[in-house]
Amino acid sequence: MFKRLLPLLLGGACATLQADPQPSAARLHELAAEPFWLALGHYQRDRLGGWRSHVDDGGFFLAERGERDPAAELAATLAALYRDPALADRHPQCRFPARTRWLRERLALDDLPQPQCREYTDWYADIAPHSTVLVFPAAYLNSPSSMFGHTLLRIDPPGIDSQGSPLLSYALNFGAYIEGSDNSILYAWKGLMGGYPGLFALLPYREKLAEYSRLENRDLWEYRLNLSAEETGRMVEHVWELRQIQFDYYFFDENCSYRLLELLEIARPGLELTDRFPLTAIPADTVRAVEQAGLIERSAYRPSREKELLARADPLSRPERDWTRRLAGDSTALDAAAFQALPAERRALVQDAAYRLIRYRKNGEERDDTSARDSYRLLQAINRAPPPRLAVERPVPPENGHQSRTWQLALGSREDRSFAEYGLRMAYHDLADNLDGFPLGAQIEIAQLKLRQYEGDHWQLQRLDVANIRSLTPRSTLLSPLSWQVGGGLERVVGKGRHDDEQLVGHLNGGVGATWHLADDLLGFALATARLERNGDFAAFLSPAAGFDASLLWRNRLGNLGLEARADYFHNGEVRRELSLVQQWEIAGNLGLRLAARREFSQQGAPASELSLQLRWYHY
Repeated sequence: MFKRLLPLLLGGACATLQADPQPSAARLHELAAEPFWLALGHYQRDRLGGWRSHVDDGGFFLAERGERDPAAELAATLAALYRDPALADRHPQCRFPARTRWLRERLALDDLPQPQCREYTDWYADIAPHSTVLVFPAAYLNSPSSMFGHTLLRIDPPGIDSQGSPLLSYALNFGAYIEGSDNSILYAWKGLMGGYPGLFALLPYREKLAEYSRLENRDLWEYRLNLSAEETGRMVEHVWELRQIQFDYYFFDENCSYRLLELLEIARPGLELTDRFPLTAIPADTVRAVEQAGLIERSAYRPSREKELLARADPLSRPERDWTRRLAGDSTALDAAAFQALPAERRALVQDAAYRLIRYRKNGEERDDTSARDSYRLLQAINRAPPPRLAVERPVPPENGHQSRTWQLALGSREDRSFAEYGLRMAYHDLADNLDGFPLGAQIEIAQLKLRQYEGDHWQLQRLDVANIRSLTPRSTLLSPLSWQVGGGLERVVGKGRHDDEQLVGHLNGGVGATWHLADDLLGFALATARLERNGDFAAFLSPAAGFDASLLWRNRLGNLGLEARADYFHNGEVRRELSLVQQWEIAGNLGLRLAARREFSQQGAPASELSLQLRWYHY
């Protein structure tokens, strides 16, 4: 009798071991409200009440309304953990290792089935997560996706500091998934409006390093974080859960930097980094938030190929730079008598600069026989006469620059009328702003509003910029980059009649030209410009204009000074010219005082002069 009952008893025991647990509803709701569970589901409070997940992919959720109901998703996950272990890699425990570990710990689930998760365990073992580095590729204005910089995480295996190379690590990146080849304008528009899905990707760090420091010539900042091996592993567990899972992607808020902050909150629960960015998440601001949270242990700087080339060429004379260009074009000039007549130490510098120039020119291009031959010959010469070790000056770290949002308060006069002006710029930096942490000659202004109050309590919209971007990269004997600018929005111009009759116009403008280093800390640029304007004083609905924009930009002891002259020549005969002078005093890291003067000329009205003193507070 006992032998007959034994199989039934064992079967009942096994069924009990794999039965769904039944914690109370109150306990489930308590767990579902814990910050770590909300972080695992990427939940945030909805503006209309309740919860909403940032994840825009039904494959991430086990409950029917999991994207809006953390408690339902928790209950569905708990039940799914007890499914048949024969599902192996398709078992929910294998799909959601971070959820599984947390629920096992919080509910003491000692009776879970044990599926074989070979795919996950092999993947995790290959990455071998032990420590984390936050990587910040600096801003690169010639790429719309890189104008504000970018952040990614480097996942290091054990022993990386003592005996390993970071090139063996993995890069954890979040970015827009783009099918096809959208042009820059379409890319920017779709990125602003959430037209691309966002995906996490884990790939060898050497591939990402090559992409940023070589293909885009971007400096890299690496910040070693003080996350433990357990915290790093917890974060990587969750990354497995996010494979091929889509998020909405927006340039200014739900972007690469914001998503990585979410991962850091999973690595170390309680950080609440994302709470600091309800509107925008500019990469430099997120790096600053990580620093303020006490996560950064130390930092390292990796200059781009362009910076290394310029540093090597800096001590060369003009004739030596001419030799550099000649050798980069034809390495047989190494044997020229005139080149061999140079002192050995100078030849070593020229040879190294020429080799770096070839590498710079061939970024992103297929290797050809001629450049390969020249590179090989130059390397042989460098090996015979090695140059001194290259030292690139370490710039001010980007997290030490001013914050991205700017509040403005100005007092001034326009001819005989006094005014107060109130402004807000959502992002990011203009040519005269406090310079630490930013390159001289770079400007990115997004969403700027200025309201002006004249005497007699007369208020008017002075300007509304959608975007105003300038990239002023100096030319040299070795490099000849183009400088450019583009902008659009609403602004006041001289109207018909008196100087105080300002007309609000809509405009779109751009320009291209060149920038030169005239002296230390002095840039000069000249651009040919084009403008399209909607002006109520003009007969045409849209009026085109051609013109110029020329300026001097001087970095002095007080701050930045700009002297600018520009003109627009419209198709209807209107000519509009302007002279302006701006001097910024850098009072503190996030505080500046700006004196601005300008003189406007127009065939439609009398000339007008304007003078203002503006306080600028950089505060996110």
